[in-house]
Amino acid sequence: MFKILDCTIRDGGYYTNWDFDKPLVDQYIQSMNQLPVDYLEIGYRSIAIKDYLGKYFYSPVYELEDLRKKSGKKLVIILNEKDIRVEHLNEVLGPVRGLIDMVRIAIDPEHLGRALILAEGVKKMGFEVGFNVMYMSKWKQYGDFIKELKNVDGIADYFYMVDSYGGVYPNDVIETIGLVKAETSVKIGFHGHNNLEMALINSLTAIEHGAEIIDATVWGMGRGAGNLKTELFLTVLNSKFGLPVNFNALGNVVNAFDAVLEKYGWGTNLPYMISGSNSLPQKDVMDWVTTRFYSFNSIIQALQNQKEKVKDNETLPVFTPEKSVKEVLIIGGGKNASEHAAGIKEFIKSRDNITIIHSSSKNAYHYKDLDTEQVFCLVGSEGHRMEQVFTDLGDFNGICVLPPFPRKMGTYVPSNVHDKTFELEAITFTDKFKDSHTALALQTASVLGAEKIYLVGYDGYQDFPITQKERDLTEENELLFDLFGKQSKEKLVALTPSRYKNLLADSIYSMIYG
Repeated sequence: MFKILDCTIRDGGYYTNWDFDKPLVDQYIQSMNQLPVDYLEIGYRSIAIKDYLGKYFYSPVYELEDLRKKSGKKLVIILNEKDIRVEHLNEVLGPVRGLIDMVRIAIDPEHLGRALILAEGVKKMGFEVGFNVMYMSKWKQYGDFIKELKNVDGIADYFYMVDSYGGVYPNDVIETIGLVKAETSVKIGFHGHNNLEMALINSLTAIEHGAEIIDATVWGMGRGAGNLKTELFLTVLNSKFGLPVNFNALGNVVNAFDAVLEKYGWGTNLPYMISGSNSLPQKDVMDWVTTRFYSFNSIIQALQNQKEKVKDNETLPVFTPEKSVKEVLIIGGGKNASEHAAGIKEFIKSRDNITIIHSSSKNAYHYKDLDTEQVFCLVGSEGHRMEQVFTDLGDFNGICVLPPFPRKMGTYVPSNVHDKTFELEAITFTDKFKDSHTALALQTASVLGAEKIYLVGYDGYQDFPITQKERDLTEENELLFDLFGKQSKEKLVALTPSRYKNLLADSIYSMIYG
Protein backbone atom coordinates (compact mmCIF):
# COMPACT_ATOMS: atom_id res chain seq x y z
CA MET A 1 0.00 0.00 0.00
CA PHE A 2 1.36 3.41 -0.93
CA LYS A 3 1.60 6.31 1.51
CA ILE A 4 0.41 9.91 1.29
CA LEU A 5 2.46 12.95 2.29
CA ASP A 6 0.64 16.25 2.66
CA CYS A 7 2.98 19.23 2.22
CA THR A 8 0.47 22.11 2.35
CA ILE A 9 2.35 24.19 4.92
CA ARG A 10 5.73 23.77 3.26
CA ASP A 11 4.73 24.16 -0.38
CA GLY A 12 1.98 26.67 0.35
CA GLY A 13 4.60 28.86 1.94
CA TYR A 14 5.65 30.06 -1.49
CA TYR A 15 2.48 32.16 -1.41
CA THR A 16 2.44 33.21 2.26
CA ASN A 17 6.21 33.61 2.66
CA TRP A 18 5.93 30.68 5.08
CA ASP A 19 3.70 32.48 7.55
CA PHE A 20 0.38 30.86 8.46
CA ASP A 21 -1.99 31.83 11.25
CA LYS A 22 -1.59 29.48 14.18
CA PRO A 23 -5.34 28.64 14.41
CA LEU A 24 -5.25 27.60 10.74
CA VAL A 25 -2.27 25.31 11.34
CA ASP A 26 -3.96 23.81 14.39
CA GLN A 27 -7.11 23.12 12.37
CA TYR A 28 -4.96 21.55 9.68
CA ILE A 29 -3.26 19.25 12.21
CA GLN A 30 -6.56 18.32 13.83
CA SER A 31 -8.17 17.42 10.51
CA MET A 32 -5.16 15.50 9.24
CA ASN A 33 -5.23 13.39 12.42
CA GLN A 34 -8.57 12.03 11.19
CA LEU A 35 -7.55 11.44 7.58
CA PRO A 36 -5.59 8.60 5.87
CA VAL A 37 -2.48 10.71 5.42
CA ASP A 38 0.82 9.28 6.64
CA TYR A 39 3.25 12.22 6.64
CA LEU A 40 2.86 15.98 7.15
CA GLU A 41 5.60 18.20 5.80
CA ILE A 42 5.58 21.23 8.05
CA GLY A 43 8.16 23.41 6.37
CA TYR A 44 11.83 24.00 5.75
CA ARG A 45 14.69 24.03 8.22
CA SER A 46 17.39 26.41 7.11
CA ILE A 47 20.45 28.35 8.06
CA ALA A 48 19.87 32.10 8.25
CA ILE A 49 19.16 33.62 4.85
CA LYS A 50 18.99 37.32 4.01
CA ASP A 51 15.50 38.87 3.68
CA TYR A 52 12.41 37.99 5.64
CA LEU A 53 11.22 34.40 5.44
CA GLY A 54 8.49 33.27 7.79
CA LYS A 55 8.06 30.83 10.64
CA TYR A 56 7.69 27.67 8.59
CA PHE A 57 10.77 28.38 6.53
CA TYR A 58 12.80 27.94 9.70
CA SER A 59 10.38 25.71 11.66
CA PRO A 60 11.56 26.76 15.13
CA VAL A 61 11.86 24.09 17.78
CA TYR A 62 9.05 25.47 19.95
CA GLU A 63 6.64 25.18 17.01
CA LEU A 64 7.74 21.65 16.17
CA GLU A 65 7.37 20.67 19.83
CA ASP A 66 3.81 21.97 19.81
CA LEU A 67 2.93 20.20 16.56
CA ARG A 68 4.55 16.98 17.76
CA LYS A 69 2.21 17.00 20.79
CA LYS A 70 -0.86 17.64 18.63
CA SER A 71 -0.14 15.44 15.60
CA GLY A 72 -0.51 11.69 15.35
CA LYS A 73 1.24 11.65 11.98
CA LYS A 74 4.88 11.41 11.00
CA LEU A 75 6.27 14.94 10.69
CA VAL A 76 8.62 16.03 7.93
CA ILE A 77 10.83 19.01 7.20
CA ILE A 78 12.75 19.69 4.01
CA LEU A 79 16.25 21.02 3.42
CA ASN A 80 17.18 23.02 0.35
CA GLU A 81 20.39 21.33 -0.79
CA LYS A 82 21.70 24.49 -2.45
CA ASP A 83 21.86 26.19 0.98
CA ILE A 84 22.79 23.36 3.37
CA ARG A 85 26.09 21.52 3.78
CA VAL A 86 27.12 18.68 6.07
CA GLU A 87 28.72 21.11 8.50
CA HIS A 88 25.31 22.76 9.02
CA LEU A 89 23.51 19.57 10.07
CA ASN A 90 24.16 19.73 13.80
CA GLU A 91 22.85 23.29 13.90
CA VAL A 92 19.85 22.65 11.66
CA LEU A 93 18.80 19.11 12.59
CA GLY A 94 20.33 18.47 15.99
CA PRO A 95 17.61 20.38 17.88
CA VAL A 96 14.73 18.57 16.09
CA ARG A 97 15.72 14.97 16.85
CA GLY A 98 12.69 13.26 18.32
CA LEU A 99 10.36 15.85 16.82
CA ILE A 100 10.79 15.09 13.13
CA ASP A 101 10.55 11.67 11.50
CA MET A 102 11.72 12.34 7.96
CA VAL A 103 14.02 14.90 6.38
CA ARG A 104 13.57 15.49 2.68
CA ILE A 105 16.18 17.17 0.54
CA ALA A 106 15.28 19.37 -2.45
CA ILE A 107 17.86 18.49 -5.10
CA ASP A 108 18.93 19.88 -8.44
CA PRO A 109 19.93 16.87 -10.59
CA GLU A 110 23.25 18.57 -11.32
CA HIS A 111 24.16 18.25 -7.65
CA LEU A 112 23.16 14.66 -6.93
CA GLY A 113 26.68 13.79 -5.81
CA ARG A 114 26.73 16.66 -3.33
CA ALA A 115 23.26 15.69 -2.11
CA LEU A 116 24.38 12.11 -1.46
CA ILE A 117 27.05 13.36 0.93
CA LEU A 118 24.50 15.56 2.71
CA ALA A 119 21.99 12.72 2.89
CA GLU A 120 24.51 10.36 4.47
CA GLY A 121 24.95 12.87 7.26
CA VAL A 122 21.18 13.15 7.72
CA LYS A 123 20.79 9.37 7.76
CA LYS A 124 23.45 9.00 10.46
CA MET A 125 21.39 11.33 12.66
CA GLY A 126 18.57 8.79 12.66
CA PHE A 127 16.05 10.38 10.28
CA GLU A 128 14.24 8.83 7.37
CA VAL A 129 15.56 10.46 4.22
CA GLY A 130 13.63 11.57 1.15
CA PHE A 131 15.21 12.78 -2.09
CA ASN A 132 13.06 15.35 -3.90
CA VAL A 133 14.81 15.53 -7.26
CA MET A 134 13.53 18.37 -9.37
CA TYR A 135 13.02 18.84 -13.13
CA MET A 136 12.07 15.22 -13.94
CA SER A 137 11.04 16.19 -17.46
CA LYS A 138 14.69 17.10 -18.18
CA TRP A 139 16.55 14.33 -16.34
CA LYS A 140 17.89 12.84 -19.58
CA GLN A 141 19.69 16.11 -20.26
CA TYR A 142 21.77 15.85 -17.09
CA GLY A 143 24.69 13.76 -18.30
CA ASP A 144 25.22 10.65 -16.17
CA PHE A 145 22.49 11.53 -13.67
CA ILE A 146 20.40 8.41 -14.36
CA LYS A 147 23.39 6.07 -14.08
CA GLU A 148 24.40 7.67 -10.78
CA LEU A 149 21.08 6.72 -9.18
CA LYS A 150 22.55 3.41 -8.06
CA ASN A 151 24.38 5.39 -5.37
CA VAL A 152 21.06 6.29 -3.75
CA ASP A 153 20.52 2.73 -2.45
CA GLY A 154 21.03 2.49 1.28
CA ILE A 155 20.87 6.26 1.76
CA ALA A 156 17.42 7.43 0.65
CA ASP A 157 14.23 5.85 1.97
CA TYR A 158 12.20 7.55 -0.75
CA PHE A 159 13.28 8.90 -4.13
CA TYR A 160 10.81 11.46 -5.45
CA MET A 161 10.27 12.31 -9.07
CA VAL A 162 9.31 16.00 -8.97
CA ASP A 163 7.43 17.38 -11.96
CA SER A 164 8.82 20.87 -11.35
CA TYR A 165 7.39 22.36 -14.53
CA GLY A 166 4.02 20.64 -14.28
CA GLY A 167 4.32 19.43 -17.85
CA VAL A 168 4.71 15.62 -17.81
CA TYR A 169 2.12 13.15 -19.09
CA PRO A 170 1.30 9.63 -17.86
CA ASN A 171 3.63 8.06 -20.45
CA ASP A 172 6.45 10.24 -19.14
CA VAL A 173 5.72 9.06 -15.60
CA ILE A 174 5.82 5.42 -16.69
CA GLU A 175 9.05 5.89 -18.63
CA THR A 176 10.78 7.74 -15.78
CA ILE A 177 9.77 5.16 -13.20
CA GLY A 178 11.29 2.53 -15.49
CA LEU A 179 14.55 4.48 -15.74
CA VAL A 180 14.79 4.83 -11.95
CA LYS A 181 13.91 1.19 -11.23
CA ALA A 182 16.57 0.03 -13.67
CA GLU A 183 19.25 1.71 -11.53
CA THR A 184 18.04 1.57 -7.93
CA SER A 185 15.78 -0.38 -5.60
CA VAL A 186 14.81 2.68 -3.53
CA LYS A 187 11.11 3.35 -2.96
CA ILE A 188 9.77 5.81 -5.53
CA GLY A 189 7.64 8.87 -4.80
CA PHE A 190 5.88 11.36 -7.03
CA HIS A 191 5.28 15.10 -6.57
CA GLY A 192 3.08 16.46 -9.35
CA HIS A 193 2.46 20.08 -10.26
CA ASN A 194 -0.81 21.02 -11.87
CA ASN A 195 0.04 23.37 -14.74
CA LEU A 196 -1.71 21.11 -17.25
CA GLU A 197 -4.18 19.75 -14.67
CA MET A 198 -2.45 16.40 -14.92
CA ALA A 199 -1.40 16.05 -11.27
CA LEU A 200 -4.18 13.57 -10.45
CA ILE A 201 -3.82 11.24 -13.43
CA ASN A 202 -0.03 11.39 -13.19
CA SER A 203 -0.17 10.48 -9.50
CA LEU A 204 -2.56 7.59 -10.15
CA THR A 205 -0.31 6.41 -12.97
CA ALA A 206 2.72 6.57 -10.67
CA ILE A 207 0.90 4.39 -8.13
CA GLU A 208 -0.12 1.90 -10.79
CA HIS A 209 3.51 1.54 -11.86
CA GLY A 210 5.03 1.14 -8.43
CA ALA A 211 5.30 4.51 -6.67
CA GLU A 212 5.05 4.04 -2.92
CA ILE A 213 4.45 7.59 -1.72
CA ILE A 214 2.51 10.52 -3.25
CA ASP A 215 2.52 14.23 -2.35
CA ALA A 216 -0.60 16.37 -2.17
CA THR A 217 -1.74 19.67 -0.65
CA VAL A 218 -5.05 21.13 0.52
CA TRP A 219 -6.69 22.96 -2.38
CA GLY A 220 -3.52 22.11 -4.32
CA MET A 221 -1.76 24.98 -2.53
CA GLY A 222 1.80 25.19 -3.76
CA ARG A 223 4.34 27.04 -5.80
CA GLY A 224 3.12 28.40 -9.11
CA ALA A 225 0.15 26.48 -10.46
CA GLY A 226 0.04 24.30 -7.37
CA ASN A 227 -0.11 20.56 -6.77
CA LEU A 228 -2.36 17.55 -6.56
CA LYS A 229 -5.32 18.46 -4.34
CA THR A 230 -5.43 16.36 -1.18
CA GLU A 231 -9.23 16.46 -1.10
CA LEU A 232 -9.50 15.35 -4.74
CA PHE A 233 -6.97 12.57 -4.27
CA LEU A 234 -8.69 11.21 -1.16
CA THR A 235 -12.12 11.44 -2.78
CA VAL A 236 -10.94 9.45 -5.81
CA LEU A 237 -9.20 6.86 -3.63
CA ASN A 238 -12.37 6.48 -1.60
CA SER A 239 -14.57 6.11 -4.68
CA LYS A 240 -12.33 3.86 -6.76
CA PHE A 241 -10.45 1.87 -4.15
CA GLY A 242 -12.61 2.04 -1.03
CA LEU A 243 -10.10 3.99 1.06
CA PRO A 244 -11.92 5.06 4.25
CA VAL A 245 -12.14 8.86 4.42
CA ASN A 246 -13.67 11.04 7.14
CA PHE A 247 -15.33 13.58 4.90
CA ASN A 248 -16.29 15.82 7.82
CA ALA A 249 -12.61 16.19 8.70
CA LEU A 250 -11.74 16.66 5.03
CA GLY A 251 -14.40 19.34 4.65
CA ASN A 252 -13.16 21.13 7.75
CA VAL A 253 -9.60 21.48 6.48
CA VAL A 254 -10.74 22.49 2.99
CA ASN A 255 -13.04 25.15 4.45
CA ALA A 256 -10.23 26.38 6.70
CA PHE A 257 -8.11 27.17 3.63
CA ASP A 258 -10.92 28.87 1.67
CA ALA A 259 -9.88 32.35 2.79
CA VAL A 260 -6.23 31.66 1.98
CA LEU A 261 -7.18 30.54 -1.53
CA GLU A 262 -9.32 33.63 -2.03
CA LYS A 263 -6.46 35.87 -0.90
CA TYR A 264 -3.62 34.34 -2.94
CA GLY A 265 -5.49 32.77 -5.85
CA TRP A 266 -3.05 30.00 -6.78
CA GLY A 267 -3.92 27.50 -9.48
CA THR A 268 -3.23 27.06 -13.14
CA ASN A 269 -3.87 29.63 -15.85
CA LEU A 270 -2.74 30.22 -19.41
CA PRO A 271 0.86 31.30 -18.61
CA TYR A 272 1.33 28.34 -16.25
CA MET A 273 -0.06 26.01 -18.91
CA ILE A 274 2.43 27.31 -21.46
CA SER A 275 5.36 27.15 -19.04
CA GLY A 276 4.39 23.56 -18.16
CA SER A 277 4.01 22.49 -21.77
CA ASN A 278 7.47 23.82 -22.60
CA SER A 279 9.29 22.86 -19.35
CA LEU A 280 9.96 26.50 -18.49
CA PRO A 281 10.56 27.63 -14.88
CA GLN A 282 7.51 28.60 -12.82
CA LYS A 283 9.44 31.05 -10.64
CA ASP A 284 9.27 33.92 -13.13
CA VAL A 285 5.67 33.14 -14.06
CA MET A 286 4.66 33.18 -10.40
CA ASP A 287 6.19 36.63 -10.00
CA TRP A 288 4.62 37.94 -13.20
CA VAL A 289 1.17 36.58 -12.37
CA THR A 290 0.99 37.32 -8.63
CA THR A 291 3.03 40.50 -8.20
CA ARG A 292 2.94 42.27 -11.56
CA PHE A 293 -0.01 43.44 -13.58
CA TYR A 294 1.31 41.93 -16.80
CA SER A 295 -1.01 40.94 -19.58
CA PHE A 296 -1.18 37.31 -20.64
CA ASN A 297 0.17 38.31 -24.06
CA SER A 298 3.24 39.88 -22.41
CA ILE A 299 3.85 36.85 -20.20
CA ILE A 300 3.40 34.42 -23.07
CA GLN A 301 5.79 36.42 -25.26
CA ALA A 302 8.36 36.32 -22.46
CA LEU A 303 7.93 32.55 -22.17
CA GLN A 304 8.33 32.13 -25.92
CA ASN A 305 11.51 34.23 -25.77
CA GLN A 306 12.85 31.92 -23.05
CA LYS A 307 11.99 28.85 -25.09
CA GLU A 308 13.66 30.24 -28.20
CA LYS A 309 16.60 31.51 -26.11
CA VAL A 310 16.33 35.07 -27.40
CA LYS A 311 16.78 38.17 -25.26
CA ASP A 312 13.80 40.01 -26.64
CA ASN A 313 11.64 39.90 -29.72
CA GLU A 314 12.20 43.50 -30.86
CA THR A 315 14.68 46.36 -30.64
CA LEU A 316 13.27 49.89 -30.83
CA PRO A 317 14.81 53.33 -31.45
CA VAL A 318 16.29 54.90 -28.31
CA PHE A 319 14.27 57.70 -26.76
CA THR A 320 16.27 60.90 -27.37
CA PRO A 321 14.08 64.01 -26.94
CA GLU A 322 14.99 66.99 -29.09
CA LYS A 323 14.74 69.45 -26.19
CA SER A 324 14.50 69.51 -22.44
CA VAL A 325 11.31 70.34 -20.58
CA LYS A 326 10.96 72.47 -17.47
CA GLU A 327 8.35 70.35 -15.69
CA VAL A 328 6.98 66.82 -15.82
CA LEU A 329 3.71 65.54 -14.41
CA ILE A 330 3.66 61.78 -13.85
CA ILE A 331 0.10 60.40 -13.79
CA GLY A 332 -0.31 57.09 -11.98
CA GLY A 333 -3.17 54.64 -11.85
CA GLY A 334 -4.66 55.72 -8.51
CA LYS A 335 -8.22 56.98 -8.29
CA ASN A 336 -7.09 60.47 -7.22
CA ALA A 337 -5.91 61.14 -10.78
CA SER A 338 -9.51 60.61 -11.82
CA GLU A 339 -11.28 62.29 -8.91
CA HIS A 340 -9.14 65.43 -9.18
CA ALA A 341 -8.88 65.40 -12.98
CA ALA A 342 -10.56 68.79 -13.44
CA GLY A 343 -8.08 70.50 -11.14
CA ILE A 344 -5.13 68.59 -12.62
CA LYS A 345 -6.10 69.72 -16.14
CA GLU A 346 -6.33 73.34 -14.99
CA PHE A 347 -2.84 72.96 -13.54
CA ILE A 348 -1.51 71.52 -16.81
CA LYS A 349 -3.07 74.29 -18.87
CA SER A 350 -1.45 76.89 -16.63
CA ARG A 351 2.10 75.64 -17.31
CA ASP A 352 4.21 76.86 -20.23
CA ASN A 353 6.60 73.94 -20.62
CA ILE A 354 5.26 70.71 -19.10
CA THR A 355 5.12 67.14 -20.36
CA ILE A 356 2.73 64.49 -19.09
CA ILE A 357 4.07 60.99 -18.43
CA HIS A 358 1.48 58.28 -17.96
CA SER A 359 3.10 55.56 -15.85
CA SER A 360 -0.23 53.77 -16.26
CA SER A 361 -2.84 54.31 -18.95
CA LYS A 362 -5.61 53.68 -16.44
CA ASN A 363 -6.49 57.38 -16.09
CA ALA A 364 -5.40 58.55 -19.54
CA TYR A 365 -8.98 58.98 -20.76
CA HIS A 366 -9.38 62.12 -18.63
CA TYR A 367 -6.42 63.78 -20.34
CA LYS A 368 -6.70 62.57 -23.93
CA ASP A 369 -7.98 65.89 -25.32
CA LEU A 370 -5.15 68.05 -23.96
CA ASP A 371 -2.68 69.58 -26.42
CA THR A 372 0.19 68.99 -23.99
CA GLU A 373 2.88 66.49 -25.02
CA GLN A 374 2.09 63.10 -23.48
CA VAL A 375 4.36 60.10 -23.01
CA PHE A 376 2.99 56.61 -22.28
CA CYS A 377 5.02 54.00 -20.43
CA LEU A 378 4.33 50.64 -22.04
CA VAL A 379 4.81 47.90 -19.47
CA GLY A 380 2.62 44.88 -18.89
CA SER A 381 -0.89 45.37 -20.24
CA GLU A 382 -0.55 49.09 -21.02
CA GLY A 383 -0.67 48.59 -24.78
CA HIS A 384 -4.07 46.94 -24.40
CA ARG A 385 -5.29 49.63 -22.01
CA MET A 386 -4.28 52.28 -24.54
CA GLU A 387 -6.37 50.56 -27.18
CA GLN A 388 -9.36 50.89 -24.88
CA VAL A 389 -8.70 54.56 -24.07
CA PHE A 390 -8.05 55.71 -27.64
CA THR A 391 -10.63 54.42 -30.09
CA ASP A 392 -8.64 52.33 -32.57
CA LEU A 393 -5.75 54.61 -31.52
CA GLY A 394 -6.77 56.87 -34.38
CA ASP A 395 -6.86 59.89 -32.07
CA PHE A 396 -3.56 59.08 -30.34
CA ASN A 397 -1.04 61.92 -30.58
CA GLY A 398 1.50 60.98 -27.93
CA ILE A 399 4.61 58.84 -27.89
CA CYS A 400 5.31 55.52 -26.15
CA VAL A 401 8.39 54.50 -24.18
CA LEU A 402 9.46 51.00 -23.18
CA PRO A 403 12.16 49.73 -20.80
CA PRO A 404 15.68 49.24 -22.20
CA PHE A 405 16.51 46.28 -24.42
CA PRO A 406 16.47 43.42 -23.58
CA ARG A 407 13.19 43.43 -21.68
CA LYS A 408 12.18 40.65 -19.34
CA MET A 409 8.66 40.72 -20.73
CA GLY A 410 7.61 40.36 -24.32
CA THR A 411 7.18 43.57 -26.26
CA TYR A 412 3.57 44.36 -27.10
CA VAL A 413 3.19 47.58 -29.06
CA PRO A 414 -0.13 48.37 -30.78
CA SER A 415 0.52 48.50 -34.50
CA ASN A 416 -1.02 51.96 -34.89
CA VAL A 417 1.56 53.55 -32.57
CA HIS A 418 4.60 51.54 -33.59
CA ASP A 419 6.24 54.47 -35.40
CA LYS A 420 5.78 56.59 -32.25
CA THR A 421 7.38 54.08 -29.90
CA PHE A 422 10.88 54.16 -28.38
CA GLU A 423 12.91 52.40 -25.73
CA LEU A 424 15.05 53.92 -23.00
CA GLU A 425 18.78 53.48 -23.36
CA ALA A 426 19.16 52.57 -19.67
CA ILE A 427 17.61 52.82 -16.21
CA THR A 428 20.39 54.63 -14.39
CA PHE A 429 19.14 55.19 -10.83
CA THR A 430 18.48 51.57 -9.83
CA ASP A 431 19.30 48.00 -10.74
CA LYS A 432 15.99 46.77 -9.31
CA PHE A 433 12.53 46.65 -10.89
CA LYS A 434 13.78 48.02 -14.20
CA ASP A 435 10.62 46.85 -15.93
CA SER A 436 8.25 48.58 -13.52
CA HIS A 437 5.87 51.39 -14.46
CA THR A 438 7.34 53.75 -11.89
CA ALA A 439 11.00 53.14 -12.78
CA LEU A 440 10.18 53.73 -16.44
CA ALA A 441 8.30 56.96 -15.70
CA LEU A 442 11.02 58.36 -13.44
CA GLN A 443 13.80 57.56 -15.90
CA THR A 444 11.80 59.14 -18.72
CA ALA A 445 11.42 62.31 -16.64
CA SER A 446 15.18 62.31 -16.10
CA VAL A 447 15.90 61.87 -19.81
CA LEU A 448 13.57 64.79 -20.53
CA GLY A 449 15.77 66.92 -18.27
CA ALA A 450 12.89 68.01 -16.06
CA GLU A 451 13.67 70.60 -13.41
CA LYS A 452 10.52 69.78 -11.45
CA ILE A 453 8.70 66.46 -11.23
CA TYR A 454 5.13 66.31 -9.96
CA LEU A 455 3.04 63.19 -9.42
CA VAL A 456 -0.70 62.60 -9.26
CA GLY A 457 -2.55 59.33 -8.88
CA TYR A 458 0.12 57.77 -6.69
CA ASP A 459 -2.33 57.17 -3.87
CA GLY A 460 -0.53 54.32 -2.13
CA TYR A 461 -3.72 52.22 -1.89
CA GLN A 462 -5.73 54.28 0.57
CA ASP A 463 -8.56 51.76 0.91
CA PHE A 464 -7.91 48.99 3.42
CA PRO A 465 -7.38 46.12 3.64
CA ILE A 466 -4.97 45.84 0.71
CA THR A 467 -3.91 42.64 -1.01
CA GLN A 468 -0.42 41.21 -0.88
CA LYS A 469 0.05 42.21 -4.52
CA GLU A 470 -0.86 45.81 -3.71
CA ARG A 471 1.43 45.81 -0.67
CA ASP A 472 4.35 44.52 -2.73
CA LEU A 473 3.82 47.16 -5.42
CA THR A 474 3.56 49.89 -2.79
CA GLU A 475 6.88 48.83 -1.23
CA GLU A 476 8.46 48.66 -4.68
CA ASN A 477 7.35 52.20 -5.55
CA GLU A 478 8.55 53.50 -2.19
CA LEU A 479 11.99 52.03 -2.82
CA LEU A 480 12.15 53.52 -6.32
CA PHE A 481 11.17 56.98 -5.05
CA ASP A 482 13.88 56.73 -2.41
CA LEU A 483 16.59 55.62 -4.86
CA PHE A 484 15.63 58.24 -7.43
CA GLY A 485 15.66 60.96 -4.78
CA LYS A 486 19.16 59.99 -3.63
CA GLN A 487 20.64 60.11 -7.12
CA SER A 488 18.77 63.05 -8.67
CA LYS A 489 18.54 66.76 -7.89
CA GLU A 490 14.84 66.74 -8.80
CA LYS A 491 12.42 66.53 -5.88
CA LEU A 492 9.35 64.36 -6.29
CA VAL A 493 6.19 66.21 -5.27
CA ALA A 494 2.76 64.58 -4.94
CA LEU A 495 -0.06 66.99 -5.81
CA THR A 496 -2.90 64.62 -4.91
CA PRO A 497 -3.36 62.67 -1.64
CA SER A 498 -0.65 60.03 -1.25
CA ARG A 499 0.57 57.63 1.43
CA TYR A 500 4.08 57.46 0.00
CA LYS A 501 6.58 58.68 2.59
CA ASN A 502 9.30 59.43 0.04
CA LEU A 503 7.22 61.99 -1.84
CA LEU A 504 6.96 65.63 -0.80
CA ALA A 505 3.34 66.69 -0.32
CA ASP A 506 1.63 69.67 -1.94
CA SER A 507 -1.84 70.37 -3.28
CA ILE A 508 -2.91 70.64 -6.88
CA TYR A 509 -5.34 73.34 -5.75
CA SER A 510 -2.62 75.53 -4.26
CA MET A 511 -1.24 75.74 -7.81
CA ILE A 512 -4.45 76.93 -9.48
CA TYR A 513 -6.57 78.80 -6.93
CA GLY A 514 -5.49 82.21 -8.31
